[in-house]
Amino acid sequence: MSLAVVTPYRVDKPAISLFILPLRLFHLWVSLPAGMFLLALTAMLFRPPDLKSFPIDRVAFFALVLLLGVRLCLHRGYLQIYPATWPLLGLMLIGLWGALTAPYDPQAWSVFAAKWVTPCVFFHMAGLVFRDDRTFHKLEVFLLIVLAYLTAISIFSLLNLQTLIVPRFITDEGIGIHADRARGPFLQAVANGLCLNLLGLVALDSFRRRKVPGILAALLFLAVPLALLATKTRAVWIASALSVVCLMFFGSTLKLRRVALAWCVLATVTSGILLFYHDQNSFAQRAMDRSPVDFRTEMYSAGWQMFVEKPVLGWGDERDIQAEVEKRVSSFRPEYYIFHNTFLELAVERGLLGLGLYVWLMICLFRLRKTGAVSNEMGGPFSNPHFRKLWPLLLGVYLLNASAVVMNYQFVNATLFTIAGILAAQTSDKRQFYGHSGLAQ
Repeated sequence: MSLAVVTPYRVDKPAISLFILPLRLFHLWVSLPAGMFLLALTAMLFRPPDLKSFPIDRVAFFALVLLLGVRLCLHRGYLQIYPATWPLLGLMLIGLWGALTAPYDPQAWSVFAAKWVTPCVFFHMAGLVFRDDRTFHKLEVFLLIVLAYLTAISIFSLLNLQTLIVPRFITDEGIGIHADRARGPFLQAVANGLCLNLLGLVALDSFRRRKVPGILAALLFLAVPLALLATKTRAVWIASALSVVCLMFFGSTLKLRRVALAWCVLATVTSGILLFYHDQNSFAQRAMDRSPVDFRTEMYSAGWQMFVEKPVLGWGDERDIQAEVEKRVSSFRPEYYIFHNTFLELAVERGLLGLGLYVWLMICLFRLRKTGAVSNEMGGPFSNPHFRKLWPLLLGVYLLNASAVVMNYQFVNATLFTIAGILAAQTSDKRQFYGHSGLAQ
């Protein structure tokens, strides 16, 4: 009687690798939320609305949302609710209402995403991704790199070194606006200047903690004011000057106040030199240019009249607004009427409902200045008490520029609300800590 030898079933290694490789890639993707978050911010930085190219920013955004959704399911987590959640959701809903009135207009959906979806999503995702000093450091390094990049290309633009500006679409006069200014990858000088101002304030906290190398700190100290000047935008100049003055008088440390004072002296000297020697007083001509002021004055007057006529819910439909503004503005005939003021645009479009939600949101964000870390001894980026004191200044710079333009800049919104989300998560963690430990009483 012969015995049959049974051999186990063997799977070829190439067949196994077909399953193992995707699983490894999936595990790598899920384990790098901070990297994916920063990749999404990078995609938004280099994908302005006017650029007709593959929508890499939307792909990165949805990939990030999917990643965090998977992580929440795997870890049985949940999204934290904050006081700012409710006005953000309200603004997103009324923004969706407006986008649905033009369902086949890609620009309407793009503006809706940049103004409302991006702030709401990044605000809530930031607290899930950036939870400790290691992830905070990654975000800090990323923002410093962006600041150095925007500063460099702004100065290249000022010096007419077009060949050094990358990506090349920045120098293309056929897309975007402000081709004669330092507009950066945003293709809009105000957005570039606002971003330089915000990131410069973040860099100050890094400098205070001695996390910026001496050579880099010296270069940024000299170059950032010059880059801001190169935007040739009065709203940016005013916001920057006021932020420096506030730091000089109300900075949380003597070191910051000294830096602000030195900046004031440097800006004064640099401005004087440029006014006399660069492009035959081009900066003085820009400062004295009345045409943008006249246009905005007429737009503000027309917008206020429209708000008074429909103060509760506003005019709603964008087509009705454009037609009505055209009737009221007589001196200018642009292709598209823009109110150049975030608050006025909300008041005209959605009345007191939209304006009230936005004011509610800003109050919630301003209250994040209160110390939120469990320990006041924490000294990491975005988690120290000194940065909390700097936060109202960042928000003030944002709002001051919002009074001169409409905040449709997705990278700027994503960055500001990412920082706000980190602060909100820390505040929530502190409340939970005190609640569980019985210290709240």
